[in-house]
Amino acid sequence: MKRKGKFIPDWSEEAPEKGSYRAVFKMGSPDRFKHPGDAWYAMLKEALGMNDSDFKEKRYEGRDPVSVSEETGLSQEQVDWFVRLVGRKNVVLDLFDRVEYSHGQTIEEAMELRRGNVPHVAWAVIHPENKGEVGEIVAYCHDQKIPIYAYGGGSSVTLGVKPVRGGIMLAMATHMNRVLEVNEQNQTARVQPGCMGPVYEDILNHSAHRFGTRRNYTGGHFPQSFEMSTVGGWVAALGSGQASTCYGDACDLVLSQEYVTPTGTFRTLDYPSAATGPKVNDMMKGSEGVFGVLVEVTMKIFRYMPGNRRRFSYMFPNWEAAVNAVREISQGEFGKPAVFRISDTEETEVGLKLYHFSGSMLDRAATLLKYKPMKRCLCMGTVEGERGFVRNVNRKIFRICLRNGALPLGGVPVKRWEKTRYSEPYLRDDLQDYGILIDTLETSIGWDQFQPLHEAVRNVIKSRPRTICMAHASHIYPQGANLYFIFILKMEDVEEYRQFRAGILDTILKNGGSMSHHHGMGKMIAPWLERHLGSVQMEVLRALKRHFDPNNIMNPGGQLGLD
Repeated sequence: MKRKGKFIPDWSEEAPEKGSYRAVFKMGSPDRFKHPGDAWYAMLKEALGMNDSDFKEKRYEGRDPVSVSEETGLSQEQVDWFVRLVGRKNVVLDLFDRVEYSHGQTIEEAMELRRGNVPHVAWAVIHPENKGEVGEIVAYCHDQKIPIYAYGGGSSVTLGVKPVRGGIMLAMATHMNRVLEVNEQNQTARVQPGCMGPVYEDILNHSAHRFGTRRNYTGGHFPQSFEMSTVGGWVAALGSGQASTCYGDACDLVLSQEYVTPTGTFRTLDYPSAATGPKVNDMMKGSEGVFGVLVEVTMKIFRYMPGNRRRFSYMFPNWEAAVNAVREISQGEFGKPAVFRISDTEETEVGLKLYHFSGSMLDRAATLLKYKPMKRCLCMGTVEGERGFVRNVNRKIFRICLRNGALPLGGVPVKRWEKTRYSEPYLRDDLQDYGILIDTLETSIGWDQFQPLHEAVRNVIKSRPRTICMAHASHIYPQGANLYFIFILKMEDVEEYRQFRAGILDTILKNGGSMSHHHGMGKMIAPWLERHLGSVQMEVLRALKRHFDPNNIMNPGGQLGLD
């Protein structure tokens, strides 16, 4: 299509056809879209060696109706048992629903679906209404040796919900989606695992009205998948939110959990701390459904004071200066910002292009002041909490950044980022329509190996010609940080992509990084886990698996590399 003489690709503006493959892999809400703007489009063409003609014909849109010759592996007697327990409306055998609930948001899942390739389908989707029903389902499946997979928001990007061995999919968000209690004295919230992120946060923000508390609260957890993920999913995959530098990762927010396992149900206790030996509560965090089904979780919450929030951003002359500043801030022991992130040189330049900074008068002025393209790096964040705390932390950040050569940019860049921080993933569908992949991998590393790891991973990604590689650190700790790599490339072969991704994971492992920082392992990264942890630690996990799940019915097929 053309607009005022300018070619514009025919970005999809319609919700996917019901029952189509596209309706399965469509990111987020079916009627929500985010298209590459003019700056994005120009950047993609330049970086990937493409032109307008490459955007005239879409590739593998996935518009065809789902058609899979996959019969349920359940007997009629087993189906009838589930119907008697949860009701006919909560036992779904429809093929499309089974396919939909058998996929997350891993890039290769979308690539396969676009081609009508569905290698694994759940036999049925069960929508339990309470933890009692979950208990009976798990006991029955244990006896019948029926595999069980749990599905929350479906935002997994690691093949975490792939039903490799068929079985049933427990849809936890349909009914088990409530905030059950806000305990103001303990400053905790008791939540069902299927509660979606926006619902959870909205209830806490209005807990004075909803639960009669004196104050309103925040959960402090805001992953990029916030709008399409659940509280249970955060815990199961050891998620990290964009404000984790202040509030902590999901594992830090969990006070207690209740699980249904094939060998019994248990609830860990709500103690803030206890010296009662190794903590089963900690062992269950990040277990990704391989030991049992999470049916309730008690989370720490925080006072909600949005009026005190201060935004900041700085431009550093180089990556080293930015890293030194954030390390000094994280180790300063004067308090921490909430959102806190630094972008490397390539991500900085991409961001500046997209926000029309590049080539402007401000850009020319910044260049004259030693903040040169492909050397400069952006830092931005927020400080939240009590008013005096916010002022002090903001002042300390200002002084440290200036000592490291930074140019203050104010709060406007943060406000722009906040407007799009949850919508950026929607770009994926438009790009893949034209054979362009955008994907991510992240890792955790100590400060002493931070720079070598960043350089090594960038080198392996950039060794493929015409590939964009952006990186940032957005979860900062006194002992180190995460590195989050975003890569964009033109590629249509699924196996070629798997090999490309494997090369990146090999490089992370070789350079001492964790195999994941906040996406979990799933079945995608699991093959690297034993090399990462070593055989002794893996045997500990296998022993737990044998104890909780002797018949191997809980998320089998490679999750965490345990079977």
